Amino acid sequence: MPFPCDGGIVVDEQMAIRVVRLGSERVRGEGLRIGTVRRPPRGVAKSDHASRDFYDVWLPDLAPSAEIIAGYKSARETAAAWRRLERLYRGEMKRPERERLLKLLAALSHTTNFALGCYCADERRCHRSILASILLEHGARLV
Repeated sequence: MPFPCDGGIVVDEQMAIRVVRLGSERVRGEGLRIGTVRRPPRGVAKSDHASRDFYDVWLPDLAPSAEIIAGYKSARETAAAWRRLERLYRGEMKRPERERLLKLLAALSHTTNFALGCYCADERRCHRSILASILLEHGARLV
């Protein structure tokens, strides 16, 4: 169901969010690429972030805290540690300032194409898979 815009206009239902690995080749029509990572890519000049397919805009507010990631890595990245990471990350995403960002992105997904991403090679063990679920829960459209 599309989000109504001001004035009762209904937007195109074909727009959506694409969840990507930062640094991967862009897909035609992907739109703006947003990096949901704590740190910019190492060894890459700011001026090259977009041209090297990392991101156009950096939004670290949607990345898990350093403490959550450190806890996961210190627990040797086990299945139990992953479940803990998901629980803690979902808790962080319930903070009011993050909830507002999630609602904004969900609404924008009905009016424009854009991508969100992280550097992790395995999406199944990356916060971007959790973020995708959270955005769906907020009414976002995902590709």
